[in-house]
Amino acid sequence: MCTLEQRGRVFVLTLTGDGEHRLGHALIASLRSAAASAAAQAGPGAALVTVGEGRFFSNGLNIGWAGTSRARLRELVDALRPLAADLLALPMPTVAAVTGHASAGGFLLALCHDYRLMRGDRGVLYMSEVDIGLPLPPYFAAVLRAKITSANALRDVALRGKKVRAAEGKEMGIVDAVYPSAAETAAEAFKFAEQLAARKWDGGVYASIRMSMFPEACRSVGIVEESDEVKRKHFASKL
Repeated sequence: MCTLEQRGRVFVLTLTGDGEHRLGHALIASLRSAAASAAAQAGPGAALVTVGEGRFFSNGLNIGWAGTSRARLRELVDALRPLAADLLALPMPTVAAVTGHASAGGFLLALCHDYRLMRGDRGVLYMSEVDIGLPLPPYFAAVLRAKITSANALRDVALRGKKVRAAEGKEMGIVDAVYPSAAETAAEAFKFAEQLAARKWDGGVYASIRMSMFPEACRSVGIVEESDEVKRKHFASKL
């Protein structure tokens, strides 16, 4: 499923094994547990790296389990939503080391991180819904709009089903850096996370700023926005 390892100030969340890392109930629950554990253990100055073993970062929802059942598919879509919320509200910087294919829900998982580093020798980012004839869940669309700011890039990802390789993803503003191999991508993601953690930011403040940057996406995954009065009091308490 997945493992969580703490290396200094950096938490490394690994989707283990050589499979496709399909997001079924068990893996989603395991990832949520790992995110909660990292949040509970983190002090000022922490960061999270998520990496997938094998050829896939994640090939999306476990549609094999869902089969032809729309009810089961909706169940998985609903189950993934709080994991997206966990990542968007996590009180530390997050880095996705996209070391293989990231499709549909797996692409969404990567987008819910603050930064995406990707291997250049293989792997694509792919939002497959238009090709397989499924509507895009509203929270998927909200996260896509928040994280893919070029209108043409968003169109190509969502409406064209474009399979985006690493170098093109960087040109489109989806990927922050490209490295030659999976091993180098994971290593550089860890180094970058160490640099972020070394800033010793207050995790609660960091998460609050992130959520204020992407309010529509946060609301779409169920994160309740603080009232202006709560925000004012929180701000005043930090002065």
